Amino acid sequence: MTGTDETKHVPMTVTFLEMTKKPSVFPPPTPKRKVALLRAENPPPHFYRYLYNTVGGPYLWVDRRDIDDAALAAIVHDADVELYVLYVDGCPAGMAELDFRKKSIGQISYFGLMPDFIGKRLGYFFLYHTVSNAWIRPIESLKVNTCTLDHPRALPLYQRMGFVPYSREDRYIEVP
Repeated sequence: MTGTDETKHVPMTVTFLEMTKKPSVFPPPTPKRKVALLRAENPPPHFYRYLYNTVGGPYLWVDRRDIDDAALAAIVHDADVELYVLYVDGCPAGMAELDFRKKSIGQISYFGLMPDFIGKRLGYFFLYHTVSNAWIRPIESLKVNTCTLDHPRALPLYQRMGFVPYSREDRYIEVP
């Protein structure tokens, strides 16, 4: 492939998952490091982009890369969108975006860890608290999707938490 205007079509399979009640899984042990899960209220677009690009870069997250700052701010500053940041030893270690803009439905729009924090036994801890925060809202279901480009442990982690697959689609993304 040559030239900067060409794009590569990367195939993937998307799995859509749902839970219809708060899970009854055991809470994870607190990591042995200093951890904090904070809601980022009205995050500046540059901070959101840092999280999104760092967490999603290895997995080809592209949906939010090309939208301008005003459009991005309109999404992440919406009262029905919540952004949580996992901090470990004072450093950003992961992000979780919850979207409640559809009545009675919660959506984990984006979830993941920074590359330096993968394999440190933080994923289940972070997902458990993300799901718990989602069920504080008056929702009837919580949805998430993952694809074959995501970390190979993403789908099993969601299923371990209690999400059940309800659909699959073959798609592709365009990558410059």
